[in-house]
Amino acid sequence: MAQLTANDRIEVDLGDRSYLVHIGPGVRNRLMAEISRIGARRAVVVTARPRDWLPDTGVPTLIVDIEDGEAGKTLAAVAELCQRFSEFGLTRQDVVVSCGGGTTTDLVGLAAALYHRGVPVIHLPTSLLAQVDASVGGKTAVNLPAGKNLAGAYWQPRAVLCDTEYLTTLPRREWTNGYGEIARCHFIGAGDLRGLPVHRQIAASVALKAAVVGQDERDTGRRHLLNYGHTLGHAVERATGYAWRHGECVAVGTVFAGELAHVLGRIDRTALEEHHAVVRDYGLPASLPPGLDHDVLISLMRADKKVTTGLTFVLGGALGPELVRDVPEAAVATALRLVEG
Repeated sequence: MAQLTANDRIEVDLGDRSYLVHIGPGVRNRLMAEISRIGARRAVVVTARPRDWLPDTGVPTLIVDIEDGEAGKTLAAVAELCQRFSEFGLTRQDVVVSCGGGTTTDLVGLAAALYHRGVPVIHLPTSLLAQVDASVGGKTAVNLPAGKNLAGAYWQPRAVLCDTEYLTTLPRREWTNGYGEIARCHFIGAGDLRGLPVHRQIAASVALKAAVVGQDERDTGRRHLLNYGHTLGHAVERATGYAWRHGECVAVGTVFAGELAHVLGRIDRTALEEHHAVVRDYGLPASLPPGLDHDVLISLMRADKKVTTGLTFVLGGALGPELVRDVPEAAVATALRLVEG
């Protein structure tokens, strides 16, 4: 990866829809300039954070307060936001701004994608997880009773402002939540980020995602690699009723991906042990929550949005990580036993 310094600007290269991700202390104060750059006349700011966290927009603004959390990621919540946009008179010449964690980014991004068939959106991610992953790449989604993130759209932001000053308020569990995404980056090309300052970890993770998204915006190939650890991770989230956070579940999913790849003969013992070591070094859980029914987890993994045939996972191998379809259920069951708590 390229050497990255304070207040980085990383481009997500998508031709005429390219944008910059700004990373560093105080970058939230670029919001007024970004709104001016795109020519927006008014703004709706949807925030899950205190209003005094919000920088000035420089234009007439409606502030809508919401709460972060998977329970709020619903089509009903999207409809409510779109109604608020309409009552304010928002048009395609205006802008929506999100301020919050990854669930806020997903929800607000989808509302912006659907309202008037797409209005500009700028993200101010305030959690580590949102800064390293959720705010970048244009994936927006909400949950359905049948599964996580099953209703969504691709809608790229006009800018992302990852202000590291926001992170100083995070409780310890939110740091752990974000480290789950950083840990899986170790196995998909980011290199070893352990021990680096958090700003460098964020920048390296964003640079990796930007490179992948620039090659495959809509998950037709290489972008699948970003789902390393996520197939089991999403299943664990559902099975625990979202009592376990996304990054915690992805961490267990990352260890599971190593165990499954080893069971299938795709990686050797050293590579498997590296999965355990990386997850452990970030202070993340490496085992399933106690009491989960493995048959339920397998059923949930069959409903994963990557699946077109059989059980499908992103797994390491001799040529690096790749999407592997039709994985035998017996191998999956064996790997699940190996990550039991």
